[in-house]
Amino acid sequence: MSFGIKLDKDACSGCGTCYEVCPSECFGEPVDGKVNVLEENREDCVGCRACETQCPEEAIEITED
Repeated sequence: MSFGIKLDKDACSGCGTCYEVCPSECFGEPVDGKVNVLEENREDCVGCRACETQCPEEAIEITED
């Protein structure tokens, strides 16, 4: 099973929580107050939803593809 990562960049505060909690390193370190999904690691998402549940801005949604 594969998973998708939807990041609402407008809602993202750049706190870096997703970067810190993702076991698959799907998120890059915050730069200029924003976080990005690392395209080269996107396929490594295991669907644990740690980023989704820990995001204080509710800017992340994990979907099953």
